[in-house]
Amino acid sequence: MSKETNIPFLQNVFSNHQFLHSTVDTQFIDENPDLFNLKPVQNRAQKLLHYLGHVMVNGPSTPIPVKAKPSSIDPVIPAITMGDAPVGFRDVLLRDGPEGFAKAVRAHNGLLLMDTTFRDAHQSILATRVRTHDLKKISPFVSHNFSNLFSLENWGGATFDVAMRFLSECPWKRLQELRALIPNVPFQMLLRGANAVGYTNYPDNAVFKFCEVAKENGMDIFRVFDSLNYLPNMLLGMEAAGTAGGVVEAAISYTGDVSDPMRQKYSLEYYLKLADELVKAGTHILCIKDMAGLLKPEASKLLIGSLRDRFPDVPIHVHTHDTAGAGVAAMLACAEAGADVVDVAVDSMAGMTSQPSMGAIVACAKGTKLDTGIALEKVFDYSEYWEVARGLYAPFDCTATMKSGNADVYENEIPGGQYTNLHFQAHSMGLGNKFKAVKKAYAEANKLLGDLIKVTPSSKIVGDLAQFMVQNDLSRAEVEERADELSFPLSVVEFLQGYIGIPHGGFPEPFRSKVLKSLPRIEGRPGASLPAMDFKALEEGLKATHGDEITPEDVMSAAMYPKVFQEYKEFTSVYGPVDCLNTRLFLDGPKIAEEFEVELERGKILHIKALALGDLNKAGQREVFFELNGQLRSVLVKDTVAMKEMKFHPKAQKSIKGQVGAPMPGKVVEVKVEVGAKVEKGQPLCVLSAMKMETVVNSPMSGTVKAIHAPTDSSLEGDDLILEIEE
Repeated sequence: MSKETNIPFLQNVFSNHQFLHSTVDTQFIDENPDLFNLKPVQNRAQKLLHYLGHVMVNGPSTPIPVKAKPSSIDPVIPAITMGDAPVGFRDVLLRDGPEGFAKAVRAHNGLLLMDTTFRDAHQSILATRVRTHDLKKISPFVSHNFSNLFSLENWGGATFDVAMRFLSECPWKRLQELRALIPNVPFQMLLRGANAVGYTNYPDNAVFKFCEVAKENGMDIFRVFDSLNYLPNMLLGMEAAGTAGGVVEAAISYTGDVSDPMRQKYSLEYYLKLADELVKAGTHILCIKDMAGLLKPEASKLLIGSLRDRFPDVPIHVHTHDTAGAGVAAMLACAEAGADVVDVAVDSMAGMTSQPSMGAIVACAKGTKLDTGIALEKVFDYSEYWEVARGLYAPFDCTATMKSGNADVYENEIPGGQYTNLHFQAHSMGLGNKFKAVKKAYAEANKLLGDLIKVTPSSKIVGDLAQFMVQNDLSRAEVEERADELSFPLSVVEFLQGYIGIPHGGFPEPFRSKVLKSLPRIEGRPGASLPAMDFKALEEGLKATHGDEITPEDVMSAAMYPKVFQEYKEFTSVYGPVDCLNTRLFLDGPKIAEEFEVELERGKILHIKALALGDLNKAGQREVFFELNGQLRSVLVKDTVAMKEMKFHPKAQKSIKGQVGAPMPGKVVEVKVEVGAKVEKGQPLCVLSAMKMETVVNSPMSGTVKAIHAPTDSSLEGDDLILEIEE
């Protein structure tokens, strides 16, 4: 037997029941042929060295919007008392079920809080990049000191795909690990109705299956919304969450201003009617989702007061963002008017495009009938942890480019999570000085599309159209006038085709007809016409590709994001479990001579020291030397920067007609033309992707494609030459 086989063989012996619990004789091996079912050695340590070497040579493996390094200071985890965590609202839920839980919430004296620190706060201000590693460290403290929270929002929304796409970790594992550490506080997720955790419609059985698997993995409360408040999509999501045994929290997305008599498309009557339908459909909790932070105190009193009068027994939960700075005032007004729960984030992760400050609301409510029962000094400890942890994510922190909130959100109505994304995008596209123009264009694009409810994915459609207008220097009138000849972003065309549902008040005409011309249109609920997903076939296909270790959770990840899951599996098969690394190592790699430990699993710790970086060889590689558990190891890493310099990418010369450059840094997703093809002015040439936004690059002139310099999958900087056209 070789070293490769004897270790797995011995592991099988040591886990054999007969070997551990009774006497064995010389026949033991003959009687147990399964001892030779050897699991292949995972070789995780060598893979992680390969990852660390890769980061040391080539920099972060995840796209970095801000040129900043993770802070060198580690957060201090506040002390907790030993023993079991106190009883929390989850104990009520497990004992009394969703209906009993809702009754207990409604009967509770004082204001209840949902903490968004584990999801929406970092989605809004740190580009959703917070890793499970840092969430796990503070989880026991939260469990012991915040047992009277209504819930902890820690899953869904953008966290699902970002975990796999940018953090190379499994979103299901995050849910499982946090659940083990926080057994007493209900977990809450954001479910995009018929879009589940994606940006598109899925077959109905996929949404049902997703909720079922989420519930099995420890999810409790499903906040269900639709980006257009399109009732058929919402009802599907509610039914899926309810069938899975979850608490259904139907969320009405809020836009406009119910206290302004001049804004009547989304009037008080509109919201009350929608609430009637959701309560009739059996929602356990009713939520107002103010995703852009537009609720002012006066509107809060009017809206929540009216809902409370109409539904005296239904718990009301309010979500907002603090973009304008009035979030605390609005949430206190909601609570005064009868809301049972409001959303907050811990102070150091609050404010601006995140949620209002937990500490501020706890302090303002203290000693009043709204008292939260949360100890302010515990909030300070919790906040201190996140203040330092946030420094590790400096490369993603919105404060790098955004110094304050802005009350202009009442005009442009940009959702909190998107506001920061647009800000980053504008900077990466060299439009940083034009952010004001982007925000103005957003308001104009919204009017062009008929004044929409704006939240993922509808907000992305408005944002894509706004950036298209700024890039091409188009006014609203010009877009309307030239709608039949412009090549609009794909998301805009698909929205007008009916891919995400029907907006309140219908589609804008004649704009829709001019854009679509003869393209097909979907009538009614988009998911209704999709064939059911074959999970058995999907699972078999995944096992054929990735081996038998595929779990039901993996199958769901692949169902939601097939390409992202495939890339995630390929990445981990090369680089191993990078989620075991601390955040500084994950983003920046170790410094030379730095010594550190990596815990692969409980009790299995690697001691690593980074020793040296070798010179570039002829193949464009460097050897990176480590000490692993006292032994010398090395890995060969391709130096992609040096390779790029060897293959210098030319820039498009503005003075040469027909040279088409990249309008922003990004990856080429699709090239739509071939050399020799005849193209018309305005015809789509290729699609670039950056920061979740796809941009179509159109031809600046009519002519023939002379050369293509950027094939599919190439990464480009701004102004890199994509192709050449000659007249």
